[in-house]
Amino acid sequence: MRIKNGTALMDPDKFLIIAHRGASVQAPEHTMAAYRLAKELEADYLEVDVQMSKDNVLVSIHDLTVDRTTDGSGVVTDMTLAELKRLDAGSWFNQKYPDMAKEEYTKQKIPTLQEIIDEFGKSVNYYIETKKPEQNEGIEDELFELLGQNGLLDESLPEGKVVIQSFSEESLKRMRTFSRKIPLIKLERDPITGPDARKRFEEVCEYAVGIGTYFERIDEDYIKTAKESGLLVHLYTVNSSEIADKWKGIGAHGIFTDNIPGTRV
Repeated sequence: MRIKNGTALMDPDKFLIIAHRGASVQAPEHTMAAYRLAKELEADYLEVDVQMSKDNVLVSIHDLTVDRTTDGSGVVTDMTLAELKRLDAGSWFNQKYPDMAKEEYTKQKIPTLQEIIDEFGKSVNYYIETKKPEQNEGIEDELFELLGQNGLLDESLPEGKVVIQSFSEESLKRMRTFSRKIPLIKLERDPITGPDARKRFEEVCEYAVGIGTYFERIDEDYIKTAKESGLLVHLYTVNSSEIADKWKGIGAHGIFTDNIPGTRV
């Protein structure tokens, strides 16, 4: 799979600002407050991590447990939507970052993916990660069905209105069986660099249009080889304009950022 130059949202001539968990420097991550602010700040994409509740509802949360970002405890997939909705998903932010605290954050809840789409519809672009699919069996089927029900797979939409990312090759290949149109991004924690990188990129090209990886673990040759292989490279997590400008100059195609205003280049 390759993205060609042109008018696609993920055109390789563009440098994308992807709101990592929403505007998560200024608001509690993966809440409606963070997503609304990310839209206001004109991020190119809203990044949404999705997992499944015990009753098979897609919810937006990063960690496998609710412990860090709510006032509760427990594994997300062991909790029903009703149980998840009873949790306070914003007060932790006020306590940790008092300079950024707002009273409204205490009312934030874990949103469902459907609630996010209900709020923003087709007015934003979505960059969705299937989290730990081995613990969220059937997540790809649920995600594809929900996107279709909400018209986000319509042929009339720009290519890249929805992007799917995952650390799981199997999850991405499952998504590929549903659609040839949705751009897929393979996330890499430990990217293969040096002479073996090209072979790795050829493997990824069979099902994805790009790589998402940690900027401190790659170099200029990695970007060059990925581009020669026809892949996009999106880097995480970049929170300063200096670092963003450096990698834009090297040839990266975009960044995941918690700090949207601070990474404009």
